[in-house]
Amino acid sequence: MLEKHSENEVHVDKVEQGPASSIAFGLERVGLIAVRAPIVSCIVLLVLIVGAVFGIHRIKIDDSLSQLFRSDTREFKQYEEVTKKFPAEEFDVLVVVEGKNLLARNNLEKLRDFVTDMQLVEGTRGLVSLFSARQAPAPGKLPAALFPAELPEGAAYDKFIETVKNNEIIRGKLLSEDGTLALIVLSLDPEVVGSNKLTKTIADIRALMKEDLGDTGLNVQLSGVPVMQLEIRNAVERDGLTYNILGILAGCIIAIIFFRKVSFMVAAAFPPMIAILLALGALGWANFNLNMFLNVMTPLIMVISFSDSMQLTFAARDRLIAGQDKFTAFKNAVLVVGPACVLTHGTAGISFIALQFSDSDLIRKFGEAGLAATIIALVAVLSLVPVFGVLLVRNEKLFAVKFQSADAGVQALRNFCYWIAVRMVGRPGLFSLIALLFVGSLGIVYANLEPRYRLADQVPDKRQAVAASDRLDAKLTGANPVNVLIQFPKGESLYSPETLQTIADVHSTVEKAAGVGNVWSLETLRRWLAEKAGSADVATLKEYVSVIPEHLVRRFIDAQQDAVLVAGRVPDKDSSQLLPIVDKLDAELDTVRKKHPGYEIAVTGLAAIAARNSASMIEKLNHGLTIEFALVAIFIGLAFRSWVVMLACILPGIFPVVMSGTVLWAMGEGLQFASVVALTVSFGLGLSATIHFLNRLRLESKPGVGSALAVERATVLVGPALILTTVVLACGLVVTVFSDLPSLRLFGWLGAFSMIMALVADLFILRPTAMWLINLHAKLQGTDKPAI
Repeated sequence: MLEKHSENEVHVDKVEQGPASSIAFGLERVGLIAVRAPIVSCIVLLVLIVGAVFGIHRIKIDDSLSQLFRSDTREFKQYEEVTKKFPAEEFDVLVVVEGKNLLARNNLEKLRDFVTDMQLVEGTRGLVSLFSARQAPAPGKLPAALFPAELPEGAAYDKFIETVKNNEIIRGKLLSEDGTLALIVLSLDPEVVGSNKLTKTIADIRALMKEDLGDTGLNVQLSGVPVMQLEIRNAVERDGLTYNILGILAGCIIAIIFFRKVSFMVAAAFPPMIAILLALGALGWANFNLNMFLNVMTPLIMVISFSDSMQLTFAARDRLIAGQDKFTAFKNAVLVVGPACVLTHGTAGISFIALQFSDSDLIRKFGEAGLAATIIALVAVLSLVPVFGVLLVRNEKLFAVKFQSADAGVQALRNFCYWIAVRMVGRPGLFSLIALLFVGSLGIVYANLEPRYRLADQVPDKRQAVAASDRLDAKLTGANPVNVLIQFPKGESLYSPETLQTIADVHSTVEKAAGVGNVWSLETLRRWLAEKAGSADVATLKEYVSVIPEHLVRRFIDAQQDAVLVAGRVPDKDSSQLLPIVDKLDAELDTVRKKHPGYEIAVTGLAAIAARNSASMIEKLNHGLTIEFALVAIFIGLAFRSWVVMLACILPGIFPVVMSGTVLWAMGEGLQFASVVALTVSFGLGLSATIHFLNRLRLESKPGVGSALAVERATVLVGPALILTTVVLACGLVVTVFSDLPSLRLFGWLGAFSMIMALVADLFILRPTAMWLINLHAKLQGTDKPAI
C-alpha cells in the first residue's frame, strides 16, 4: 500500500507541471513574483514589518458597552441623545458594600469616612450614598443631613437605624430593605473615563477600599460602566498577548513534529505569523479600533493562513521527495495548490462580506477588518512560503533520499486517509443518503435555536463588575438602567403644572411596571417634600432643586430644562426576558401620551436598546448565514465550472454549522452574537478542506481513471495536510477559552468545534457525495469525461 502511494505521488508530479485551467483565473501566480528575487523580497518584507509595528501601536481599544448596537437606527440615535443630555450613567462607578454588620455603629463610621475619602479621588465629579439623605426640611430652612456628625449610641442608635432603613429616599435605592447592602454612586469626570487616567482612578478607589474598610469584614466590590469598560480593556489587551503566543506555539510545535526539519517548520508556520503582523499593522494604519470581536482577529488570521501554508509546504515537500529541485518544487506547489488557496480565501472573504448585512457597526467593522486580513494573508502565504522554502531548504537530493524511506508520521496519516476513502467510495449512494438525512435532522434542531443576549456576556465574568451587578440584581432590583425620556413641547417649562403632572404620571407608570424598580425622577423629590415638609408648591420644589449639587440634578433634569428623565433599573436578564418588560412598559405609557399630547415620551437606556435590537440583529445575521450557503456554493461551482462541485460542497459546508447549533441546543444555549459570527466565519474557513480536496480530485480525474481511484488518490495526497491543519486551526481558536470574556470563549470553542466538524464532513460526507454525483454525471452524459 505504501509503495502504491509513493507511485501516485511521482505520477502526479510528472503531469502537474501545467494544470489545464486555473480555478483561480491565474491569481495564484502572484506567489511566483517574490520567489524570482527572494533576497529582495525579504528586504521588502522587513520594511513592511517595520511599518506594521508602527501601525499596531496606532490601534486603540473600543471598550464601549453599547458598541454592539451602534447603528443608524432611530432607537440608537435617541439613546445617544439621552447620554449627551443625561451623561451620569456612562460615568458612574457603582460601589457595592455588603455585610450582615453593615449598619453596626463602628462599620457605619468607617463607611462614612470611606465615602468622604472617595470624594477626594482625582477625577471625581460627585458622589451619592445613603449619607446624602436629608431630614424633612423645617419651614424656611434648608433640610439637615439625615446622619448627624456624631452618631448616637445604645438604644438611641438602634432607633436611629430604624429611621435610616425607613427613609423613602434611600430605602430600596441606596440601601437594601434588610440593611445588609449599600450602594454608593461615584460620578467620574468624562475625560477620565475616556482616557488612560481611568486605570489610576479605579486603582485609587480600590486602595481606599482596602485602607478604610479592610478590617470591617464588609465585602466591597466595584461595578458600573467605567469599571466594566476598564475590565474589557484589560481583558482585550491581555487576551491579545495570550492568543499570539499560544496560537504561534501550536502552529510551530505541530509543524516541527511532522516535518522534522526547521526549514519546513519556518516555511509553514512563519508566513501565518507574518500575516498576523502585517494585517494588524494595516488595521492600525486604517484606524480600526480593537474590541471584543476584533480581538479574535489574531487566531482568525492564523486559521485563514496556516491552512494554506501547510498545504503549500506539504505539496512542495512531496515534490522534493520525488526528486525535484527546490525551485521547481515550490513553483509547482504554487501552481497546483495555489488555486485552491485563492479559492479558500475567497470563501472566507464571502463569509466576512456576509457580516455586512448586520445592523451593528461593530459587526460590520469586524467584517471589513476580516476581509482586509484575508487579502493580506493570501498574498503573504502565496509569496512567503516559496521564498522561505527556496532560501532555507538545503541539499534537496539528500533530503529526498532520507525521507523516501523514513516518513512514518505522514505515511501513517496517509494510510488512515486511504482506509477511510476505500470505505466511503464503497457504497457512495447509501452514505450520501445517510448524510442527507442526518444533516437535514440537525438543520431542524438548528432552526429552533432562539436569539440570546445578556450584558454580562460582554464583560469579564471572572472580575468584580459582574459579581457586583449580580448583588445589585438580588438586593436592589438591578443594576441596568431602563429610562423614560420626556421632552417638552414648545411653550412648556419644567415647572409648569402640565409638565409636573406628566412627570408624575410617567413616574407612577414606571413604578407599577413589573420587573422595574429603583425609580428616580423629579417626582421622587416632589413626593418627599409633600410628605415630609407638607409643602407641594412649585416654589419649594424649585428652591430645593437649586441647592442640590449640579451633578445630581443633571441625572434627571436636562441643562436646558426642556427634558427630564425618569430612571428605573432592571436585573441583567436575557434579552428575551427583558423585551416583554420593555414592550409592556412602552404600551402602558400610551395612556400618558394620550393624556398629555405634545410631550414626547420614549423608553430608552442600554438595557432597552439591547432587548429591542439584539434578537432582530441576531436573526438577520443568521439569515445572512443562510444566504452565504448559497453564495459560496455558487462561487465554488463557477470557479470549478462544474455543477457537480457546486452540489458536492453543500452538505459538507452546512454540516459543521448545524452540528454546532445542535450542540448549543443540547447545552440549553441559544444563538448569541458571538456564536452566529463564529458559525458565519467558520463556515467559510471550514470549506478550506473541501476546496483543497476538490482541487486535488479535479487533477486526478482524467479519462480512463475510475472515479473511485480518483477519490482515493486525492484523499491520500491531501488528507494528511487537511488533518494537521485542522488540528492547528482548532488550537488557534480554542486558545480563546483562556479569555475572561464569555463572548470570546464562546467564539473560540465553537469555532474550534466547527473546524473539527468540517474535517469530519470532508472525510465522511464529501467523499461519498462527490463520488455519487460524479457517477450520476457519467450516467446522464453517457461518457467517462471527468465531471470536475
